[in-house]
Amino acid sequence: MTTRQPKVHTQLGRAAVQNFAARIFLANDRINQILIEHLDPAAWGTRPPTAKPPGKNNVRTIAAIFTHMHNVRCKWVRLTAPHLKVPPQLNRAHCTPQQARAGLAESAARCAEMLAEALGGGGGRVEKFRRDGWARPWPVGVEMLCYMLSHEAHHRGQVCMLAHQLGFPLPTEVASGIWNWEKLWKECGSPRGPGYDS
Repeated sequence: MTTRQPKVHTQLGRAAVQNFAARIFLANDRINQILIEHLDPAAWGTRPPTAKPPGKNNVRTIAAIFTHMHNVRCKWVRLTAPHLKVPPQLNRAHCTPQQARAGLAESAARCAEMLAEALGGGGGRVEKFRRDGWARPWPVGVEMLCYMLSHEAHHRGQVCMLAHQLGFPLPTEVASGIWNWEKLWKECGSPRGPGYDS
């Protein structure tokens, strides 16, 4: 028999989550922006060689992956924080890299607002995280942020692998640069880097 450990929030731990959740998500989005900036434009809408004919496709293009990420964020905001303005969805068949970058920046800002309210005492307007209409809602907590980051990291891995398979690998400095959180954190407005309250 397994016993559950009680949920404990220390003042310091809760304050750290409240202060940094929105910034963490914005740093996460900076990685998406870097990938799109450095992708060879020819890779954007190229169908993978293993893809089935259109209409029967089980493999997304890079364009479809990034539009999916944006559209899922919009769903999270719509279901979890309906009082926030939900960005317009992107069309994966017609979305350009520039439109994806703009859409992702907007949906990242809304997700950051949602996280700040959920984890930072937004007056109780965000009480549950609703990932999807079919999924059971979760009480707000750090698990919400972890789920959101995991979803994005999964799809970024697909983008990097697909670009490589299509013959458009990302430059080494980009593939390494997405792991430079000191630089990413500073680019997102925290000059001292991760772990410091600026």
